[in-house]
Amino acid sequence: MSDRQSSNGGGSPDPTPTDTAKSDPRHPLTLAVDIGGTGLKASVLDADGAMVADRLKVATSYPLPPDKLVASLGKLVAPLPKAERASVGFPGMVRAGRVLSAPHFSTKDGPGSEVDGRLLELWSGFDLATALTKSFGMPTKVANDADVQGAAVISGDGLEFVMTLGTGFGTGVFYEGGLMPHLEISHQPFRKGETYNDQLGEAARKVIGEERWNKRVQKAIRNMRALMFFDHLYIGGGNSRRVIRDNLDDDVTIVDNTAGILGGIKLWEVDHIGVNQTDD
Repeated sequence: MSDRQSSNGGGSPDPTPTDTAKSDPRHPLTLAVDIGGTGLKASVLDADGAMVADRLKVATSYPLPPDKLVASLGKLVAPLPKAERASVGFPGMVRAGRVLSAPHFSTKDGPGSEVDGRLLELWSGFDLATALTKSFGMPTKVANDADVQGAAVISGDGLEFVMTLGTGFGTGVFYEGGLMPHLEISHQPFRKGETYNDQLGEAARKVIGEERWNKRVQKAIRNMRALMFFDHLYIGGGNSRRVIRDNLDDDVTIVDNTAGILGGIKLWEVDHIGVNQTDD
């Protein structure tokens, strides 16, 4: 392992907000939301990136058209302290706050189920940033969830690659601290005619078991190393804790799944990210 901060990822079920929040948090406060294929999570961060309330989580329900997601998120964040801005990680291709692909949410019954043409049409080009700005009552930025997670853990040194393992497979690429344009590597061919998402997602892990799944993870790492010659790889997401650490090289770090929340503040630090993800 490297000397970068690492963790087992995952964690215990999320509690409801408590009175343990910081008594005098430094502003601005950022509402940070992590949209996942199995769960919707949110907290509020102060200007230093510290949580001022415990993380909240609810299950993602299907079918999930855009208006239902927006309503569900509005209900989820209602008990949290009032923030001045919001950032959202979304499991799909997002550009300028608009959803270009929503593979989980375009299905009838969730990941792995049949694609619903009506949902596919509803999600295509949906302006999620504007919809959540109205729902939350504050300026909101939206980016791919792996990009947001990566923003929380990168060092800003060289080419850094982020791989998230959870409901599906996600990626983010950073160079000298700047976020590179998002690539949908997850939907590219991986092995046996299936994509990275098909072969490394949670549904596949449950079918083949952790030993075979870990072999696939190692192959994915080798492929990504050959593709981009990264200086460092970070593995996050809910299933990062299942990766066998003894098989990892020194330039690979497993990071805590809470990075999906903590990266939210970085979306507002344009100089750090290097790309303004949405219009204000």
